[in-house]
Amino acid sequence: MVDEQRQEPQAEEFDTDQQPEGVAVEEDLVARIASLEEQLAAAQDQALRAVADAQNARRRSEQEVTKAHKFALERFANDLLAVVDSLERGLELSSDQDPAIKPMRDGIELTLKLFADTLGRHQIAAVDPHGEPFNPELHQAMTMEERDNVEPNTVIKVFQKGYTLNERLLRPAMVVVSKAGSAPAAGSIDEQA
Repeated sequence: MVDEQRQEPQAEEFDTDQQPEGVAVEEDLVARIASLEEQLAAAQDQALRAVADAQNARRRSEQEVTKAHKFALERFANDLLAVVDSLERGLELSSDQDPAIKPMRDGIELTLKLFADTLGRHQIAAVDPHGEPFNPELHQAMTMEERDNVEPNTVIKVFQKGYTLNERLLRPAMVVVSKAGSAPAAGSIDEQA
């Protein structure tokens, strides 16, 4: 019996049920660590995305504020352009040789200069393309005229000046554009006669 008692503890030490339990606990811990590492990586990714989203939102709002400051005058400036146009037409239609209207004409010129200076201080610039090549981004062609002495697609007359606000188009210039004149074809009736 004493031998049996001694053999039993030895049998318990080498019990096959204990080794798989230790391995199972170790595998469970490894799996849990892997799961926690995945959760940590996901949380870090979410944190990085949140920071990036916040930076993008801040940058967009700063750009919108900058644009709002730059172009806040757009509607008001468009309304003032009609006044400038009227003053310019008044000068065009009045004679600078008539002494009776000279004081009025001088007043219109001074008022127009004051308007131009004020517009310039607010980064509103006139687009007066007379003699320049036609640019569809800044000019609106009202009509085309044949001209032999001018390059085709050149602005030959400006009906109404255009304006830009901080280099953004407020109103296109309304212009007349040149096109090539029709030259008589070789061997025409006029040359044969």
